[in-house]
Amino acid sequence: MAMNGAESLVRTLVAGGVEVCFTNPGTSEMHFVAALDRVEGMRAVLCLFEGGATGAADGYARMADKPASTLLHLGPGLGNGIANLHNARRARSPIVNIVGEHATYHRAYDAPLTSDIESLARPVSAWLRTGLSARAVAADGAAAIAAALAPPGGVATLILPADTAWEEGSGVAPPAPVPPRARVPDEAITHAVAALRSGEPVLLHLGDRAVRGEGRRIAARIAAKTGAQLLAMTSNARIDRGAGTVPIERLPYPVDLARAALESYRHIILVGATLPVAFFAYPGKPSALAPPTCDVFALANPEHDQIDALERLAQAVGAPAAVDPPSPGRPSLPGGERLDQDSVGQVLGALIPEGAIVCDESITTGRNFFPVTQGAAPHTWLQLSGGSIGLGIPMATGAAVACPDRKVITLQADGSGLYTAQSLWTQAREKLDVVTLIWSNRSYAILRAELANVGANPGRKALDMLSLDDPPIDWPSLARGYGVEGRRVETLPHFIDVLRHALARRGPFLIEVAL
Repeated sequence: MAMNGAESLVRTLVAGGVEVCFTNPGTSEMHFVAALDRVEGMRAVLCLFEGGATGAADGYARMADKPASTLLHLGPGLGNGIANLHNARRARSPIVNIVGEHATYHRAYDAPLTSDIESLARPVSAWLRTGLSARAVAADGAAAIAAALAPPGGVATLILPADTAWEEGSGVAPPAPVPPRARVPDEAITHAVAALRSGEPVLLHLGDRAVRGEGRRIAARIAAKTGAQLLAMTSNARIDRGAGTVPIERLPYPVDLARAALESYRHIILVGATLPVAFFAYPGKPSALAPPTCDVFALANPEHDQIDALERLAQAVGAPAAVDPPSPGRPSLPGGERLDQDSVGQVLGALIPEGAIVCDESITTGRNFFPVTQGAAPHTWLQLSGGSIGLGIPMATGAAVACPDRKVITLQADGSGLYTAQSLWTQAREKLDVVTLIWSNRSYAILRAELANVGANPGRKALDMLSLDDPPIDWPSLARGYGVEGRRVETLPHFIDVLRHALARRGPFLIEVAL
């Protein structure tokens, strides 16, 4: 029996290793939805908002190291998902982003939902194609998978006109080849060796694959031999950390602190990291954070084989075969009653369970959690990589789908959590093992600080735009409305008790932490 284009596409995706579709479909995608019933091997996860679907695909990709697909409805649906596709692009997460489109012949009539989907998709896509026929759509899908996986990883957007889904397809397309990561040239190794042997202060600035466990272990060997220091980027897609791993700090977010962290270095070697720059322009402050006299150069860009580059550099400088990382020790639980950033960080360091995945969109509250959690049980830490808020709860959703046997903990600012709170419903529907911690300061605290950073002189109207306390959001009630159990805690002992309870059970749970 002949299959239509939608079925041939779904079967091609499954054959290419795409096993999950985070979906919020509409009329133009109904044949794809129907195909999900006929094809084994594709899990369909319904999201109530497109930003939840794209954020979940990002979290899934970071943990699975392979793409999920999304299914979005026309240009407006894509528009709703773009913010978290931006974050995915910055995290270099492989995603097969499928966007439904009007039938090819219907577009000429300018129906109400007609839009320029390609122009919307292009800024967040590493690869973009509009399907032209049902006979070609399977090959389009195979090409999209290969493009998403091509180093350094990215969003591959396939626009699927409705008639290419319902007309007769061509069957399953074989997987397309994925190019390997490029090997860095010998000249880059030579440049790095010269810097490391200069006798001047050197920083190995790590990102992408270099900041994960294996990359940090090799970098630590180089540092042990040469005296270089290690520092991660401010925002990282994934860091595997905790007891037994090489400790590493991140470049601070505030411009003055970041400049101070870099001012002593004469050489900064980028390995999978991008040039250290300020998130925003501030009056009287530079955009580039390294000293003007510093030699900043890339040993390996994100598309390169960073592990191979580090290993070659380690051999070139005669680094030891292994080093024992320092053991900071697991922090003990704090005493007293006060809930603040410091006591919360200690609690996390003491209670993060082994194998946990921490999804961090703390923005302000969690800025200093890193040092105190380094000695926690081994865990994986995912960050907001593109700065577009509303990622935390969806990212945790996708991470939990990718790793159902690992506890997921979301560190979530209350303001940004409201952008995509609908993803709590998906966690309940899918019975995902996620504990969401809401830092409830009832404000956009980061923007209060930014008012001072840019030299603005705020009055009551400006401050009111950054406040969330009139009326206050009742997070436990909100969570229960989505089918997730929720509690509010206002003292440190209560927080410890409720967090222990949440970590000991399975399924989604939300804790509003009054700060």
